[in-house]
Formats: sequence, structure tokens, C-alpha cells
Amino acid sequence: MVEDEEAVAEGLRLLLEQEYAVDLASSGQQALELLLGGGPFDAVLCDLMMPGMSGIELFRALKARAPGMEERLVFMTGGAFTAEAESFLDEVANARVEKPFDFASVDRLLRVAVAAQRRREQTQG
Repeated sequence: MVEDEEAVAEGLRLLLEQEYAVDLASSGQQALELLLGGGPFDAVLCDLMMPGMSGIELFRALKARAPGMEERLVFMTGGAFTAEAESFLDEVANARVEKPFDFASVDRLLRVAVAAQRRREQTQG
């Protein structure tokens, strides 16, 4: 999970840890390093708007440096959208959930994202 707001990250982490192995990055740059480190990540919940490296920039960096990894991002979005963010979300097929969200919505999206990733891995052999 990539989330710069500590309270949101910790609350969601506590809920997710009941069913998922959760690694937490508090910035896009930290997430990039973690993801490029080769860990087995089926899905990555990612805040779209963060200071420093945004979720958009993380997506683009992953696409350039580890093609296919960007498909694992599930974006968490809030109300303060920029024109760039709206355009980006219109262009990508990644799942997204709006803040504030309920845990059931996040859980459903993660189950779908994890299943899709595992199917891709089986297809690739």
C-alpha cells in the first residue's frame, strides 16, 4: 500500500492484514524502490495524489522500468482532482476506489486485482 496519510495507512493496514500480507510505503519514491526490489506483489493500493512522487508518476516510472508492474496499481482517489489526474484516470484501465471508502469496496477490488494478477502469471507460465 502506498499512502502518505499515516492515519489512513495504519487504519487500512490493520484491516487488510487480516487477509493479506501488507507492506506499507509512505511515498511514491519509497514504493518504487520496494516494487523494483522484486517482492511478490499481486496488487498495490496506491494513493493517487501525494507530495513528491504522485501515484501518476509512480505508474509511469513502473511502466518504464518494470513493464506490467503498473497494472497492479489500484488507485485510491480523494476529492481534490487536478485536470492531469482526471485525464490520467480516463486513460488507464486500473481499478480505483474513491475516498472516503468502505472496507468492503477495497476488499472487493483487491480480490479482483489479485485474481487477475494470478491469472496473468499462470498464462505467462
